[in-house]
Amino acid sequence: MELALLLLLVVKTVSGCGVPTYQPNTSRVVNGEEARPYSWPWQVSLESFFPTCGGTLIAPNWVLTAAHCITFHTYRVVLAEHDMNKEEGPEQSIMVEKMFIHPKWNDNCVSCGNDIALLKLEKSAVLNDKVQLACLPQDGAPLAHNQPCFVTGWGRLYSGGPQATTLQQALLPVVAHNVCSQSDWWGSSAKTTMVCAGGDSKSACHGDSGGPLNCKGRDGKWYIEGVTSFVDGRGCNTPQKPTVFTRVASFIPWISEIIAQN
Repeated sequence: MELALLLLLVVKTVSGCGVPTYQPNTSRVVNGEEARPYSWPWQVSLESFFPTCGGTLIAPNWVLTAAHCITFHTYRVVLAEHDMNKEEGPEQSIMVEKMFIHPKWNDNCVSCGNDIALLKLEKSAVLNDKVQLACLPQDGAPLAHNQPCFVTGWGRLYSGGPQATTLQQALLPVVAHNVCSQSDWWGSSAKTTMVCAGGDSKSACHGDSGGPLNCKGRDGKWYIEGVTSFVDGRGCNTPQKPTVFTRVASFIPWISEIIAQN
């Protein structure tokens, strides 16, 4: 009986998602700030010869990122990373075994959508208080206009500015599709398979690609609702050009199929 109880506890812990041990500081984010260490425990750094993108741990051996991030043959992910310039102790570095880019992705047309990829890791991450899984939304789940979500990553602090060395977070309210697709916003570049969030003074920036748009559900858990895809060519903080994310809820069948078959 004790063995059965132990196994149940282990399974329950592994299947849990979206509940950080270290709660993120979400009370006073304006234009972005350094995140509380390990408060986004599913955030990964995707690295080839150097850090290139972000990603999200959605299963112990699966990471979700952007298709446009995959330009090299060999990658590793680093989990429990906070300060890029320091070896802080809890980091886990795991090589990527297989890469699955969405079959409809066209690297000559980012605004055509399908900017999503799955990475199968060589071994499972060790889940602990600093490495945890994000929850995936339900297939087709909607997001409300102005719903508060957070982008996280080590991207540039502003257009043309320095790359962040510590993990940053910024509050990006969701911009509804019927607003984002207006002609003086993103127009036809904003697809229903995308999520627009932020705009004006708050946005993702170069280097944040592939990382998560974290939105808190009614159940109190954090869901990865978006994968950071693109910003306006004129700059990261262009008014009426919010950051555009791949809408994860539009790709749940594809994600489920890839994981089930591999």
